[in-house]
Amino acid sequence: MAKDGSGRYKSVQKAVDAVPAGNTSRVVIRIAPGTYRETVKVPANKPHITFEGTGRSRKDTVIVEGHASGMAKPDGSGTYGTGGSATVAVEADDFRARNLTISNDFDEAKHQHLNGQQAVALRTAADRIRLDALIISGDQDTLLLDTAGKDRTGRVYLTNSYVIGNTDFVFGRATAVIDKSVLTLKKRWNGTSAGYVTAPSTPAGRKGFLITRTTIDGDVAARSFFLGRPWHAGGDASLDPQTTIRDSILGAAVKAAPWTDMGGFSWKNDRFAEYGNEGPGAGAAGGDRPHLTDAQAAAQETADWFGDWKPTGV
Repeated sequence: MAKDGSGRYKSVQKAVDAVPAGNTSRVVIRIAPGTYRETVKVPANKPHITFEGTGRSRKDTVIVEGHASGMAKPDGSGTYGTGGSATVAVEADDFRARNLTISNDFDEAKHQHLNGQQAVALRTAADRIRLDALIISGDQDTLLLDTAGKDRTGRVYLTNSYVIGNTDFVFGRATAVIDKSVLTLKKRWNGTSAGYVTAPSTPAGRKGFLITRTTIDGDVAARSFFLGRPWHAGGDASLDPQTTIRDSILGAAVKAAPWTDMGGFSWKNDRFAEYGNEGPGAGAAGGDRPHLTDAQAAAQETADWFGDWKPTGV
């Protein structure tokens, strides 16, 4: 597909719409370089879809929109809400994407009057999602890694990618691995530096976020970002949020006490830990900085996160 009309479709959504419901074999939607300003939804009844940018760089193919949680929908049916603000929403299993940019360019500075600044670039709410060589860019709530329901599994493997944001910009209840990537910390709309990398809402008995072999840094003030905080969505005390960050490089922006509370829930009652990290933002184990033991780390590898799913290339 291509915006200039040289492909079969001019928009990404039109290409998705053309995929038959209930398809059982992979459909690759090749997206020519260009900027596609639209929202895209891959519905649950269309699994096995791949988005593939055909440019030389992941920067060449951009899917972008600028909706935020508190913005009114044009049809008058209320506001978008956090999940509804997503530029790209994936609700189908076995989705893949590579070599493109997904962005939410909502301008917080121009919309400070809004009650709801959350602006999602990519929302996944399905199982066996494979993402590679992407840029996922936003401010607050950039990447929502969710599931189709609290009782549903949602596994995501993100590699060789950049995720950009400032507040809870990797969040949700999915079982997800971010591997060999860069989490880029971004200043807020007013130029100040303060933020949170992860906000997991993991159900009890499930695995949450594993960040491994990844760099966490950005052009922000030293000691201004937390690595995470526990999101007990809707005040649900039964949740057991988890973020493990291991074998990664932590920039000077990371706080010396890198975890914090959220919504009246203490991070110390949930699952937050590090292992084998390096860089100026890394630190020794302590009461405010739990580290895995070697034995615990041996059970928190990528393969442990995915069970019977063996994600391969896209």
